[in-house]
Amino acid sequence: MKAFKVLAIVGSYRKDGVIDRAIDEILASAAEEGAETEKIFLIDKHIEFCTNCRTCVEEKGLRRSTCIIDDDMSDLLEKIEGADALVLGSPMNFGTVTAVMKRFIERLVCYAYWPWGTHIPKVRNREKKRRTVIVASSAAPSLIARLSSRLVKLLKDASGLVGADPTGVLFIGCAAGEKHQDIGDRARKKARRLGKRLVIHNGPATWHPCRN
Repeated sequence: MKAFKVLAIVGSYRKDGVIDRAIDEILASAAEEGAETEKIFLIDKHIEFCTNCRTCVEEKGLRRSTCIIDDDMSDLLEKIEGADALVLGSPMNFGTVTAVMKRFIERLVCYAYWPWGTHIPKVRNREKKRRTVIVASSAAPSLIARLSSRLVKLLKDASGLVGADPTGVLFIGCAAGEKHQDIGDRARKKARRLGKRLVIHNGPATWHPCRN
C-alpha cells in the first residue's frame, strides 16, 4: 500500500525558529497517523528569480509546462506533485511572505496558461488533489497581522496553483519576544490537530489566536 506523503515547504530563514518548530509538530502528528513526511527549506535550494519570459505559460494543456531556467525548482515541483498533502510556512517580513517564499511562489506561474495578448492568466487545472496546512507567524498579534497583510492569501493562492485545498491555518502572533522563542502550548496543540487532519480529513479549521 502506498504511503500517504506529507511535504512541508519552509520559507523561513531561521531553522529551529517558530515556523520550523510549528511545522515539526504538524509533521510529527501526521507521522503518528502513518504518513511519510519530508521537510524542505527553500534557503537550501537553488531557486532563481522568474524573469517573466512567459515561455512556460505559452503551452496549452492541463499539466504545468517546463521552465527554461535550470535550477532546483523542477525537482521541487515533482516532489510537490508526488505528495498527498502539503504544509506551506512563512513568517511575515514587511507585511508579506519572505523573499525566498515569494521567489518560489512567482515560479509557480508555470501552472497557468497566459499567452501573449491576454490580460490575465488562467489556472491550467483547478482540480484539488491534495490538502494543505498554512503556517505563518508575526511579531504583531495574530489578529492584527492577518487583517493588515496578504500573507495568508498568498500562501493559499500558492497552494491552489499546485492543486491543493487549504484545510487549516496556523497563525502564530507575538512571535518575536525571544531569539529562540517556543511556539507555546496552544499553538503546539493546534499544530498537532492540523497534522492529524491532513491525514484524516474532517473539514476546515482556522487558527485565530492573539495569544499562543
